[in-house]
Amino acid sequence: MKKRHPLLEIKNVSKSFCKGSKQSIPVLEHINFEVYDNELVSLLGRSGSGKSTLIRMISGLIEPDFGSIVCNDLAVNGPCRDTSMVFQSFALFPWLTVFNNVAFGLQAAGLNREEIERRTMRMIDLIGLTEYVNAYPKELSGGMRQRVGFARALAVEPKLILLDEPFSALDVFTGQKLRQDLMELWEQHKIATRSMIMVTHSVEEAVMLSDRVCLLTSDPGTITDIFTIDIPRAERTRDNTQDWVDRIRDTLNEKIALTA
Repeated sequence: MKKRHPLLEIKNVSKSFCKGSKQSIPVLEHINFEVYDNELVSLLGRSGSGKSTLIRMISGLIEPDFGSIVCNDLAVNGPCRDTSMVFQSFALFPWLTVFNNVAFGLQAAGLNREEIERRTMRMIDLIGLTEYVNAYPKELSGGMRQRVGFARALAVEPKLILLDEPFSALDVFTGQKLRQDLMELWEQHKIATRSMIMVTHSVEEAVMLSDRVCLLTSDPGTITDIFTIDIPRAERTRDNTQDWVDRIRDTLNEKIALTA
């Protein structure tokens, strides 16, 4: 059998931050994992386990102290052109319209005007924002603002999209609809994204969406367990995934108890 080639490969990555003038606090230590085409991998763990730091290193926004990160066969030594991120807090520019928020990354990439307009309007249509193209963020609901965030991230056609708790600031029904819409776009290949990494605190969300769930424990953050969810995503229900939810939650609680 031919060995699969990873889209993302992380080898022995560690990161510390300075506290005060002398003390260095390790946040992540010896992180190793890969992401392959057509995978959604979740990073699951309690606050302080380094999940958000890890995806910021993958995006190139933070540099690791040790180890290597390779995305789409290129070493990540700065902002990675093959990744894009969606944040929990929407992170929109309040002075820009929906169109200009979505177009921002394309403009920064130096594309010509016609290509920027084509890609921007296509993504606005796909994500369900056509009626709001000239609206400003303050005129939108939280769910619509996060749709703008997704459209902006997807418009640059990243190979790998990084999701930093993108649904946690939304109400249950809005978050569920946005998750469903995103997964349909991805699974039907209507977007260029090949794979996704999602940071979450929700075991249920991780199990329902992910191909694999990586469990991080803190002090410092380390991947201690990786769970492969063997139920086809289209067939997953709350009932038939409950065993996975219980197993992962029990493991997480055990790890927390050991580090408490």
